[in-house]
Amino acid sequence: MVFEIKSDAFENGGIIPAEYTCDGSDLSPHITWLDVPDGTKSLALICDDTDAPAGTWVHWLLYNIPPEKGTLPEGISKSTNLPGGMMQGTNDFRRWGYGGPCPPSGSAHHYYFKLYALDNRLNIGAGVLKKDVERAMKGHVIAETVLVGKYGR
Repeated sequence: MVFEIKSDAFENGGIIPAEYTCDGSDLSPHITWLDVPDGTKSLALICDDTDAPAGTWVHWLLYNIPPEKGTLPEGISKSTNLPGGMMQGTNDFRRWGYGGPCPPSGSAHHYYFKLYALDNRLNIGAGVLKKDVERAMKGHVIAETVLVGKYGR
């Protein structure tokens, strides 16, 4: 059994449909995970684009996800505090929640949905930045898994 992240919206390495981008409804995709490691107290999800012209661009920070939940529905609210104690950070669009792919014209960009199994809940507030989430996770990551999607214009 291997810790794994999946989406009904696109396959690993596949094209992200427009409805999950700024060219569509900008909805967060439906996400599921399997085989969470023993000892996991919470999950954290970071989605970023490593092909962005200015460097890595953060699209989504979601943390304190209950591991037993097993799924995130499509179109999660763009608020900071969510049911079950989940919290969202500030993305590089300077908004809370999910900000879908919105690359400049040219070749497709790669979007990494990284899911981390943690041995604790993160003791940080809502609306924080990626560096704050990564700092809080340091020394608490049990396992990680990645789902990659592509999108271009």
